[in-house]
Amino acid sequence: MQQLEAVSEIDFQSDSYKDAYSRINAIVIEGEQEANENYIKLAELLPDSKDQLIGLSKMEIRHKKGFEACGRNLKVTPDLDFARQFFADLHQNFQQAADENKIVTCLLIQALIIECFAIAAYNIYIPVADDFARKITEGVVKDEYSHLNFGEEWLKANFEVSKAELEEANRQNLPLVWRMLNQVEADASILGMDKEALVEDFMIQYGEALSNIGFTNRDIMRMSAHGLAAA
Repeated sequence: MQQLEAVSEIDFQSDSYKDAYSRINAIVIEGEQEANENYIKLAELLPDSKDQLIGLSKMEIRHKKGFEACGRNLKVTPDLDFARQFFADLHQNFQQAADENKIVTCLLIQALIIECFAIAAYNIYIPVADDFARKITEGVVKDEYSHLNFGEEWLKANFEVSKAELEEANRQNLPLVWRMLNQVEADASILGMDKEALVEDFMIQYGEALSNIGFTNRDIMRMSAHGLAAA
């Protein structure tokens, strides 16, 4: 009931909503573009999984086109310069890891952190979205779980040799998520998205992914603290 009330109070045509939406919409468009490029790079690093990874990369482009349509529906031009800056640090860390052939780090950044970030954001956005964007986003979030699953399954199969690198990659990259969330807190709020709910959903998704890979609850609490310390 509260969610229905929240949606009824949102003016999707107001200047303040469209201004905030120009940045949030750009973030999801750029996020899908980066994911496309990251999966193509992973396909080079993991030739045995090339077909599956190329399939995931194509899915991300479909998502991108869907979110571009959401912006057009509201007659909003996405602020892509803002979005590229928003992802710059994660992008740089992924590129550096790829250059060093650190497949585990690449998978943690793309298949765990970015996918869990996306799933959390979409879960919190769907109840407060306009009708057109809700339908698009509901379709996208189902796909994202399959992307998360690829990373989980690969890392689970290689857990013992990957564990130390996963912990280091987590330490380097999880704090970036909180900085990113803080950066868009005001815009997300205008769209009806609560930051605390976003944090909670992300931690649930990320914790479940780490558990599925093989980390203990104690490990997960310790690893999660690297992000919360930066919040």
